[in-house]
Amino acid sequence: MPPKGRIRVLVVDDSALMRQFISDIIRTDPRLEVAGTARDGRDALAQIKALNPDIVTMDVEMPVMDGLQALDEIMKTNPMPVIMVSTMTQEGAETTLKALALGCVDFIGKPSGSISLNIKDIGREIIDKIIAASTAKVRPRGGIFGASQAGAKASEFRRMTPPVSMGRRDIVAIASSTGGPMALSELLPKLPKKFPVPIVITQHMPKEFTGSFAKRLNEASQIEVVEGFEGLSLKPGRAVIAPGGSHLIVRRRAGTAVCGLSDAPPVLSVKPAANIMFLSVADEYGGNVLCVILTGMGRDGTDGAIALKRRGAYVLAESQKTCVVYGMPKAAADAGIVDEILPLNEIPDAMVRLVK
Repeated sequence: MPPKGRIRVLVVDDSALMRQFISDIIRTDPRLEVAGTARDGRDALAQIKALNPDIVTMDVEMPVMDGLQALDEIMKTNPMPVIMVSTMTQEGAETTLKALALGCVDFIGKPSGSISLNIKDIGREIIDKIIAASTAKVRPRGGIFGASQAGAKASEFRRMTPPVSMGRRDIVAIASSTGGPMALSELLPKLPKKFPVPIVITQHMPKEFTGSFAKRLNEASQIEVVEGFEGLSLKPGRAVIAPGGSHLIVRRRAGTAVCGLSDAPPVLSVKPAANIMFLSVADEYGGNVLCVILTGMGRDGTDGAIALKRRGAYVLAESQKTCVVYGMPKAAADAGIVDEILPLNEIPDAMVRLVK
């Protein structure tokens, strides 16, 4: 549940300038307040104990105790939503994935430049992610990115729309955002190697991160998991993740389905956008689609899922009980297009059931 009153944020960064800029951005929103600041991980642990903030923004590279070490200690002793502030580099991507494995809720890309004066350019992203994180559920670690839903109750199954006649399901299309790396790390490794149809995935993530993310998922899964590129064929047993910074679309080429990339503007402020992917899938597959909407803030995916549903697609949404942020699944459910709401741990079996 969101904290009562204003959301209290502890800002952790070894740079006094960065602490000031992030604090100034937080103070522009009346829903937020700066509970305090810390200059390194050890200082952050002391400030958490003294101030009891609702959320922490945590720089990665700091002296004395770095952000990963501090995050690890926070999750062991006083679990709370933590947003990592990471450099937008390959090394930063690997570090961010480690942070997700340790239990951070989300991450923000640190602007480039020695003094990072362009931090204000991402002010809206910082505010939006802090507010979304205030509703996040921090869970015990499990899986390769920190989510474990094994204890979710099977009785959560709920059918939202009247039963439909089950036609073919020739492709699975998945949307996820905040909490999605953890959810996908639970879902994909549970699918059988010979999963009978291709899978396309839009996960909101920067372009520097999606390649490493796909590689980690591939190493943990029986199916093949790859980052999408122009002309990549879609085939059974292969899951394709949209590359950050490009919309993933599906095309038919000489009777074969392949990936395409679009440089169209962001939709609902995100790129890649699940809406664009879903609409392209609807154009090529009609209603022969299983649509899955996982945890995430906002409503990306709902409009595309509406188009799929109108053509006869089957729509699954993740339950509020297992979502890190119950935004995207809620938007789809509120639109009246969801056939089943299921806890995350039941979605892999449901996918297998629905594509046979």
